[in-house]
Amino acid sequence: MSRAFVKESEGEWLGDVAPEIAALERFLTRESGEKIYQLELTIETATGREIHEMNNGDRYALDMDRRWRKL
Repeated sequence: MSRAFVKESEGEWLGDVAPEIAALERFLTRESGEKIYQLELTIETATGREIHEMNNGDRYALDMDRRWRKL
């Protein structure tokens, strides 16, 4: 299939999303069809890693390569 007929977001994976919360929210909203947004931000004491809890009940964090991962 020609790339001209492929939607821009088609084929985008969670790890491809820019390492910003707004980009994560846009990606999750597009994937689910419902508005997804951050409810709570927690910082792990031991590692300093930011854990983002979303309104759909899922939690996400950036890995060492600054790629989003679902926890």
